[in-house]
Amino acid sequence: MSISKKIKASLSGSSMIRKMFEEGIALKKKHGEDKVYDFSLGNPNVDHPEAFKRELIKVADQEIKLKHGYTPNAGYPETRLAVARKISRTTGLKMTADHIVMSCGAGGALNVILKALLDPGDEVIILTPFFVEYPFYIENYDGVVKYVSTRPDFSPDIAAIGRAITRKTKAVIINSPNNPTGKVYSQKSIKDLARLFRKKGRERKRPIYLIADEPYSEIVFDGVKVPSILKAYSNSIIAYSYSKTLSLPGERIGYIAVHPRIHEADDLMAALILCTRILGFVNAPALMQRIVTHLQNVSVDVKIYQKKRDLLCGGLAAAGYEFARPEGAFYLFVKSPIPDDAAFVHRLLQENILVVPGRGFGCPGYFRIAFCVEDSTIVNSLEGFARAIQDCRPKKVSRRARLGSSA
Repeated sequence: MSISKKIKASLSGSSMIRKMFEEGIALKKKHGEDKVYDFSLGNPNVDHPEAFKRELIKVADQEIKLKHGYTPNAGYPETRLAVARKISRTTGLKMTADHIVMSCGAGGALNVILKALLDPGDEVIILTPFFVEYPFYIENYDGVVKYVSTRPDFSPDIAAIGRAITRKTKAVIINSPNNPTGKVYSQKSIKDLARLFRKKGRERKRPIYLIADEPYSEIVFDGVKVPSILKAYSNSIIAYSYSKTLSLPGERIGYIAVHPRIHEADDLMAALILCTRILGFVNAPALMQRIVTHLQNVSVDVKIYQKKRDLLCGGLAAAGYEFARPEGAFYLFVKSPIPDDAAFVHRLLQENILVVPGRGFGCPGYFRIAFCVEDSTIVNSLEGFARAIQDCRPKKVSRRARLGSSA
Protein backbone atom coordinates (compact mmCIF):
# COMPACT_ATOMS: atom_id res chain seq x y z
CA MET A 1 0.00 0.00 0.00
CA SER A 2 1.42 3.39 -1.01
CA ILE A 3 -0.27 5.49 1.68
CA SER A 4 -0.43 5.17 5.44
CA LYS A 5 -2.86 2.50 6.70
CA LYS A 6 -4.15 4.98 9.26
CA ILE A 7 -4.94 7.56 6.58
CA LYS A 8 -6.42 4.88 4.34
CA ALA A 9 -8.84 3.98 7.14
CA SER A 10 -9.62 7.65 7.75
CA LEU A 11 -10.49 8.35 4.11
CA SER A 12 -13.78 6.47 4.37
CA GLY A 13 -14.84 8.64 7.28
CA SER A 14 -13.40 11.90 6.00
CA SER A 15 -15.39 15.10 6.05
CA MET A 16 -18.96 14.78 4.79
CA ILE A 17 -19.00 18.56 4.60
CA ARG A 18 -16.39 18.55 1.84
CA LYS A 19 -18.13 15.67 0.07
CA MET A 20 -21.36 17.65 -0.10
CA PHE A 21 -19.48 20.77 -1.16
CA GLU A 22 -17.91 18.85 -4.06
CA GLU A 23 -21.32 17.41 -4.96
CA GLY A 24 -22.56 20.99 -5.16
CA ILE A 25 -19.85 21.95 -7.64
CA ALA A 26 -20.99 19.14 -9.95
CA LEU A 27 -24.66 20.13 -9.63
CA LYS A 28 -23.91 23.78 -10.36
CA LYS A 29 -22.11 22.81 -13.57
CA LYS A 30 -25.14 20.76 -14.60
CA HIS A 31 -28.01 23.06 -13.56
CA GLY A 32 -26.44 26.50 -13.12
CA GLU A 33 -25.43 28.41 -9.97
CA ASP A 34 -28.88 29.93 -9.36
CA LYS A 35 -30.65 26.56 -9.49
CA VAL A 36 -28.54 24.88 -6.79
CA TYR A 37 -28.99 25.70 -3.09
CA ASP A 38 -25.71 24.90 -1.41
CA PHE A 39 -25.82 24.95 2.41
CA SER A 40 -22.93 22.52 2.86
CA LEU A 41 -19.92 24.63 3.79
CA GLY A 42 -19.51 27.26 6.53
CA ASN A 43 -17.83 29.68 4.15
CA PRO A 44 -18.83 33.20 5.29
CA ASN A 45 -20.56 35.19 2.56
CA VAL A 46 -20.81 38.42 4.57
CA ASP A 47 -18.20 40.87 3.30
CA HIS A 48 -15.16 41.91 5.32
CA PRO A 49 -15.58 45.01 7.50
CA GLU A 50 -14.45 48.23 5.85
CA ALA A 51 -11.86 48.61 8.62
CA PHE A 52 -10.17 45.41 7.42
CA LYS A 53 -9.95 46.69 3.85
CA ARG A 54 -8.46 49.98 5.02
CA GLU A 55 -5.90 48.22 7.21
CA LEU A 56 -4.97 45.80 4.42
CA ILE A 57 -4.27 48.67 2.02
CA LYS A 58 -2.38 50.59 4.70
CA VAL A 59 -0.09 47.67 5.59
CA ALA A 60 0.43 46.73 1.94
CA ASP A 61 1.56 50.30 1.15
CA GLN A 62 3.92 50.64 4.11
CA GLU A 63 7.65 50.24 3.70
CA ILE A 64 8.39 47.55 6.29
CA LYS A 65 11.66 45.70 6.43
CA LEU A 66 11.10 41.96 5.89
CA LYS A 67 7.37 42.58 5.60
CA HIS A 68 6.84 39.03 4.34
CA GLY A 69 9.68 37.42 6.27
CA TYR A 70 9.55 34.91 9.10
CA THR A 71 8.05 36.15 12.35
CA PRO A 72 8.88 34.81 15.81
CA ASN A 73 7.27 31.37 16.12
CA ALA A 74 4.78 32.73 18.66
CA GLY A 75 3.96 35.72 16.47
CA TYR A 76 4.79 39.41 16.47
CA PRO A 77 5.05 40.77 20.03
CA GLU A 78 2.80 43.73 19.21
CA THR A 79 0.08 41.45 17.81
CA ARG A 80 0.19 39.16 20.83
CA LEU A 81 0.05 42.19 23.13
CA ALA A 82 -3.01 43.56 21.32
CA VAL A 83 -4.79 40.21 21.73
CA ALA A 84 -3.78 39.99 25.41
CA ARG A 85 -5.09 43.48 26.11
CA LYS A 86 -8.45 42.69 24.57
CA ILE A 87 -8.82 39.49 26.60
CA SER A 88 -7.75 41.35 29.74
CA ARG A 89 -10.47 43.94 29.17
CA THR A 90 -13.20 41.36 28.64
CA THR A 91 -12.20 38.92 31.41
CA GLY A 92 -10.47 41.02 34.07
CA LEU A 93 -7.47 38.68 33.97
CA LYS A 94 -3.94 40.05 33.72
CA MET A 95 -3.04 38.64 30.33
CA THR A 96 0.25 39.52 28.66
CA ALA A 97 1.81 38.77 25.29
CA ASP A 98 3.50 35.78 26.97
CA HIS A 99 0.09 34.08 27.25
CA ILE A 100 -0.66 34.31 23.51
CA VAL A 101 0.60 32.31 20.52
CA MET A 102 -0.58 33.41 17.07
CA SER A 103 -1.81 30.49 14.96
CA CYS A 104 -2.90 29.39 11.51
CA GLY A 105 -6.58 29.64 12.36
CA ALA A 106 -8.43 27.68 15.04
CA GLY A 107 -7.65 24.37 13.31
CA GLY A 108 -3.94 25.10 13.48
CA ALA A 109 -4.35 26.24 17.09
CA LEU A 110 -6.09 23.00 18.12
CA ASN A 111 -3.41 20.86 16.49
CA VAL A 112 -0.66 22.80 18.25
CA ILE A 113 -2.47 22.52 21.61
CA LEU A 114 -3.08 18.78 21.28
CA LYS A 115 0.48 18.13 20.10
CA ALA A 116 1.78 20.01 23.14
CA LEU A 117 -0.47 18.19 25.63
CA LEU A 118 -0.93 14.58 24.55
CA ASP A 119 1.06 11.49 25.28
CA PRO A 120 0.06 8.29 23.42
CA GLY A 121 -3.09 6.87 25.02
CA ASP A 122 -4.20 10.12 26.65
CA GLU A 123 -7.96 10.56 26.38
CA VAL A 124 -9.73 13.64 25.07
CA ILE A 125 -13.47 14.05 25.61
CA ILE A 126 -15.55 15.68 22.87
CA LEU A 127 -19.27 16.39 23.01
CA THR A 128 -21.66 15.13 20.35
CA PRO A 129 -22.60 16.63 18.00
CA PHE A 130 -19.05 17.83 17.31
CA PHE A 131 -17.05 19.55 14.58
CA VAL A 132 -16.14 16.77 12.18
CA GLU A 133 -12.37 17.22 12.32
CA TYR A 134 -11.92 16.85 16.10
CA PRO A 135 -11.36 13.06 16.07
CA PHE A 136 -8.74 13.39 13.33
CA TYR A 137 -6.94 16.13 15.25
CA ILE A 138 -6.83 14.02 18.43
CA GLU A 139 -5.73 10.86 16.63
CA ASN A 140 -2.94 12.84 14.92
CA TYR A 141 -1.07 12.71 18.24
CA ASP A 142 -2.06 9.16 19.30
CA GLY A 143 -4.78 10.45 21.59
CA VAL A 144 -7.94 8.46 22.31
CA VAL A 145 -11.30 10.07 21.53
CA LYS A 146 -14.05 9.72 24.15
CA TYR A 147 -17.51 10.73 22.91
CA VAL A 148 -20.11 12.10 25.32
CA SER A 149 -23.62 12.97 24.18
CA THR A 150 -25.08 16.36 25.01
CA ARG A 151 -28.52 16.84 26.54
CA PRO A 152 -31.63 17.02 24.30
CA ASP A 153 -31.20 20.81 24.04
CA PHE A 154 -27.51 20.26 23.05
CA SER A 155 -26.17 21.68 26.32
CA PRO A 156 -23.35 19.79 28.12
CA ASP A 157 -24.45 16.80 30.19
CA ILE A 158 -22.26 17.39 33.23
CA ALA A 159 -23.02 14.04 34.86
CA ALA A 160 -22.22 12.13 31.66
CA ILE A 161 -18.94 14.00 31.26
CA GLY A 162 -18.07 13.15 34.86
CA ARG A 163 -18.70 9.45 34.20
CA ALA A 164 -16.47 9.56 31.10
CA ILE A 165 -13.46 10.98 32.95
CA THR A 166 -10.79 8.40 33.78
CA ARG A 167 -7.21 8.54 34.99
CA LYS A 168 -6.20 8.85 31.33
CA THR A 169 -8.33 11.91 30.61
CA LYS A 170 -6.08 14.79 29.58
CA ALA A 171 -8.49 17.32 28.10
CA VAL A 172 -12.05 18.17 27.15
CA ILE A 173 -12.87 20.15 24.01
CA ILE A 174 -15.95 22.37 23.93
CA ASN A 175 -17.25 24.48 21.06
CA SER A 176 -19.57 27.38 21.89
CA PRO A 177 -21.28 28.78 19.87
CA ASN A 178 -21.44 25.28 18.54
CA ASN A 179 -20.93 23.93 15.08
CA PRO A 180 -23.32 22.32 14.04
CA THR A 181 -26.10 23.33 16.46
CA GLY A 182 -25.58 27.05 17.09
CA LYS A 183 -25.94 26.35 20.82
CA VAL A 184 -24.24 28.76 23.24
CA TYR A 185 -23.27 27.07 26.50
CA SER A 186 -24.69 28.97 29.47
CA GLN A 187 -22.64 30.50 32.26
CA LYS A 188 -24.07 27.86 34.59
CA SER A 189 -22.85 25.07 32.29
CA ILE A 190 -19.36 26.57 32.16
CA LYS A 191 -19.24 26.98 35.95
CA ASP A 192 -20.49 23.41 36.44
CA LEU A 193 -17.82 22.10 34.08
CA ALA A 194 -15.14 24.06 35.94
CA ARG A 195 -16.35 22.71 39.29
CA LEU A 196 -16.31 19.14 37.92
CA PHE A 197 -12.80 19.47 36.50
CA ARG A 198 -11.39 20.95 39.70
CA LYS A 199 -12.90 18.08 41.69
CA LYS A 200 -11.63 15.40 39.30
CA GLY A 201 -8.23 17.08 39.09
CA ARG A 202 -7.82 16.98 42.87
CA GLU A 203 -8.86 13.33 42.99
CA ARG A 204 -6.42 12.32 40.26
CA LYS A 205 -3.66 14.75 41.25
CA ARG A 206 -3.47 15.62 37.57
CA PRO A 207 -5.18 18.57 35.84
CA ILE A 208 -7.86 18.25 33.21
CA TYR A 209 -7.40 20.89 30.51
CA LEU A 210 -10.49 22.62 29.15
CA ILE A 211 -9.95 23.59 25.51
CA ALA A 212 -12.49 25.97 24.01
CA ASP A 213 -12.74 26.14 20.22
CA GLU A 214 -14.13 29.66 19.73
CA PRO A 215 -14.18 30.79 16.10
CA TYR A 216 -17.81 31.89 16.49
CA SER A 217 -17.56 33.64 19.86
CA GLU A 218 -18.56 36.99 18.36
CA ILE A 219 -21.24 35.65 16.02
CA VAL A 220 -24.15 35.59 18.49
CA PHE A 221 -27.77 36.72 18.28
CA ASP A 222 -30.55 38.27 20.36
CA GLY A 223 -28.18 39.75 22.96
CA VAL A 224 -26.76 36.34 23.96
CA LYS A 225 -23.34 36.45 25.64
CA VAL A 226 -20.66 33.77 25.40
CA PRO A 227 -19.33 33.06 28.93
CA SER A 228 -15.55 33.14 29.30
CA ILE A 229 -13.90 29.85 30.22
CA LEU A 230 -10.83 31.83 31.28
CA LYS A 231 -12.86 33.52 34.03
CA ALA A 232 -14.29 30.19 35.20
CA TYR A 233 -11.34 27.78 35.18
CA SER A 234 -7.58 28.25 35.43
CA ASN A 235 -6.55 25.16 33.41
CA SER A 236 -8.20 26.54 30.29
CA ILE A 237 -6.97 27.25 26.77
CA ILE A 238 -8.74 29.08 23.93
CA ALA A 239 -8.33 28.34 20.23
CA TYR A 240 -9.62 31.37 18.32
CA SER A 241 -9.93 32.28 14.66
CA TYR A 242 -10.63 35.52 12.79
CA SER A 243 -12.17 33.43 9.99
CA LYS A 244 -15.73 34.25 10.99
CA THR A 245 -15.28 37.49 12.93
CA LEU A 246 -13.64 39.19 9.94
CA SER A 247 -14.75 36.80 7.14
CA LEU A 248 -11.19 35.58 6.53
CA PRO A 249 -11.36 31.76 6.47
CA GLY A 250 -8.84 31.42 3.65
CA GLU A 251 -6.23 33.62 5.36
CA ARG A 252 -5.74 31.13 8.25
CA ILE A 253 -5.16 33.56 11.11
CA GLY A 254 -6.04 33.00 14.76
CA TYR A 255 -4.45 32.57 18.16
CA ILE A 256 -4.04 30.41 21.25
CA ALA A 257 -4.77 32.10 24.58
CA VAL A 258 -3.63 30.39 27.79
CA HIS A 259 -4.87 31.19 31.30
CA PRO A 260 -2.02 32.95 33.15
CA ARG A 261 -2.35 30.56 36.12
CA ILE A 262 -2.55 27.34 34.11
CA HIS A 263 -0.68 24.29 35.42
CA GLU A 264 3.06 24.51 34.56
CA ALA A 265 2.42 27.62 32.49
CA ASP A 266 6.02 28.23 31.41
CA ASP A 267 6.49 24.68 30.15
CA LEU A 268 3.17 24.77 28.32
CA MET A 269 3.92 28.06 26.56
CA ALA A 270 7.33 26.77 25.51
CA ALA A 271 5.69 23.59 24.20
CA LEU A 272 3.09 25.52 22.20
CA ILE A 273 5.77 27.64 20.57
CA LEU A 274 7.92 24.59 19.77
CA CYS A 275 4.93 22.68 18.35
CA THR A 276 4.03 25.62 16.12
CA ARG A 277 7.42 25.12 14.50
CA ILE A 278 7.69 21.34 14.39
CA LEU A 279 4.18 20.87 12.98
CA GLY A 280 5.33 22.91 10.00
CA PHE A 281 3.26 26.03 10.61
CA VAL A 282 6.47 27.87 11.61
CA ASN A 283 4.47 31.02 12.28
CA ALA A 284 1.04 32.49 11.60
CA PRO A 285 0.79 34.50 8.34
CA ALA A 286 2.92 37.62 8.74
CA LEU A 287 0.74 40.07 6.79
CA MET A 288 -2.45 39.00 8.55
CA GLN A 289 -0.78 39.35 11.96
CA ARG A 290 0.07 42.97 11.18
CA ILE A 291 -3.50 43.66 10.05
CA VAL A 292 -5.41 42.06 12.95
CA THR A 293 -3.19 43.87 15.46
CA HIS A 294 -5.36 46.94 14.91
CA LEU A 295 -8.72 45.17 14.48
CA GLN A 296 -9.30 43.67 17.92
CA ASN A 297 -12.69 45.34 18.33
CA VAL A 298 -13.86 44.97 14.74
CA SER A 299 -16.36 42.40 13.46
CA VAL A 300 -18.64 41.71 10.54
CA ASP A 301 -22.23 42.91 10.85
CA VAL A 302 -23.78 40.06 12.84
CA LYS A 303 -27.30 41.38 12.17
CA ILE A 304 -26.92 40.15 8.59
CA TYR A 305 -26.52 36.57 9.83
CA GLN A 306 -29.38 37.01 12.28
CA LYS A 307 -31.65 38.07 9.41
CA LYS A 308 -30.63 34.97 7.45
CA ARG A 309 -31.30 32.78 10.49
CA ASP A 310 -34.77 34.25 10.94
CA LEU A 311 -35.58 33.89 7.25
CA LEU A 312 -34.55 30.23 7.22
CA CYS A 313 -36.15 29.33 10.55
CA GLY A 314 -39.43 30.95 9.55
CA GLY A 315 -39.60 29.06 6.26
CA LEU A 316 -38.64 25.67 7.70
CA ALA A 317 -40.98 25.99 10.69
CA ALA A 318 -43.86 26.75 8.32
CA ALA A 319 -42.98 23.60 6.36
CA GLY A 320 -43.09 21.52 9.56
CA TYR A 321 -39.42 20.94 10.37
CA GLU A 322 -38.26 20.57 13.99
CA PHE A 323 -35.15 22.37 15.27
CA ALA A 324 -33.74 24.47 18.10
CA ARG A 325 -33.29 28.09 17.07
CA PRO A 326 -29.52 28.77 16.99
CA GLU A 327 -28.15 31.33 19.44
CA GLY A 328 -24.91 31.85 17.54
CA ALA A 329 -22.68 30.79 14.61
CA PHE A 330 -24.45 30.37 11.25
CA TYR A 331 -25.73 26.81 11.34
CA LEU A 332 -29.15 25.26 11.83
CA PHE A 333 -29.27 21.64 13.05
CA VAL A 334 -32.58 20.20 11.93
CA LYS A 335 -34.26 16.96 12.96
CA SER A 336 -34.64 14.68 9.97
CA PRO A 337 -38.31 13.82 9.32
CA ILE A 338 -37.22 10.20 8.81
CA PRO A 339 -34.76 8.25 11.00
CA ASP A 340 -32.22 7.86 8.18
CA ASP A 341 -30.67 11.32 7.91
CA ALA A 342 -28.48 10.29 4.97
CA ALA A 343 -31.55 9.14 3.03
CA PHE A 344 -33.31 12.43 3.68
CA VAL A 345 -30.23 14.39 2.64
CA HIS A 346 -30.32 12.37 -0.59
CA ARG A 347 -34.01 13.35 -1.01
CA LEU A 348 -33.03 17.00 -0.65
CA LEU A 349 -30.41 16.51 -3.36
CA GLN A 350 -33.29 15.79 -5.73
CA GLU A 351 -34.37 19.36 -5.04
CA ASN A 352 -30.80 20.58 -5.71
CA ILE A 353 -30.46 21.34 -1.98
CA LEU A 354 -27.15 20.44 -0.35
CA VAL A 355 -26.97 19.96 3.42
CA VAL A 356 -24.79 17.70 5.60
CA PRO A 357 -26.14 14.59 7.38
CA GLY A 358 -25.96 14.69 11.17
CA ARG A 359 -24.07 11.40 11.36
CA GLY A 360 -21.02 13.31 10.09
CA PHE A 361 -21.14 15.23 13.37
CA GLY A 362 -21.69 12.12 15.46
CA CYS A 363 -25.44 12.77 15.72
CA PRO A 364 -27.54 10.70 13.27
CA GLY A 365 -31.17 11.70 12.77
CA TYR A 366 -30.35 15.35 12.05
CA PHE A 367 -28.89 17.41 9.24
CA ARG A 368 -26.93 20.67 9.22
CA ILE A 369 -27.72 23.76 7.17
CA ALA A 370 -25.01 26.42 6.86
CA PHE A 371 -26.99 29.62 6.31
CA CYS A 372 -24.01 31.85 5.47
CA VAL A 373 -25.38 32.15 1.95
CA GLU A 374 -27.22 34.74 -0.14
CA ASP A 375 -30.76 35.51 1.04
CA SER A 376 -32.03 34.45 -2.40
CA THR A 377 -30.55 30.97 -1.86
CA ILE A 378 -32.59 30.61 1.33
CA VAL A 379 -35.81 31.98 -0.18
CA ASN A 380 -35.60 29.96 -3.40
CA SER A 381 -34.83 26.71 -1.54
CA LEU A 382 -37.89 26.77 0.71
CA GLU A 383 -40.28 25.20 -1.80
CA GLY A 384 -37.86 22.30 -2.24
CA PHE A 385 -37.55 21.85 1.53
CA ALA A 386 -41.36 21.82 1.76
CA ARG A 387 -41.74 19.22 -1.00
CA ALA A 388 -39.13 16.96 0.59
CA ILE A 389 -40.75 16.87 4.02
CA GLN A 390 -44.20 16.47 2.46
CA ASP A 391 -42.97 13.35 0.65
CA CYS A 392 -41.96 11.84 4.00
CA ARG A 393 -45.33 12.27 5.65
CA PRO A 394 -47.76 9.33 5.74
CA LYS A 395 -50.16 9.59 2.80
CA LYS A 396 -53.79 10.04 3.72
CA VAL A 397 -56.06 7.34 2.35
CA SER A 398 -59.64 8.22 1.50
CA ARG A 399 -62.53 6.39 3.21
CA ARG A 400 -63.61 4.97 -0.13
CA ALA A 401 -60.15 3.58 -0.82
CA ARG A 402 -60.03 1.99 2.66
CA LEU A 403 -63.43 0.28 2.20
CA GLY A 404 -62.90 -0.59 -1.44
CA SER A 405 -65.02 0.40 -4.43
CA SER A 406 -68.51 -1.08 -4.80
CA ALA A 407 -68.30 -0.77 -8.54
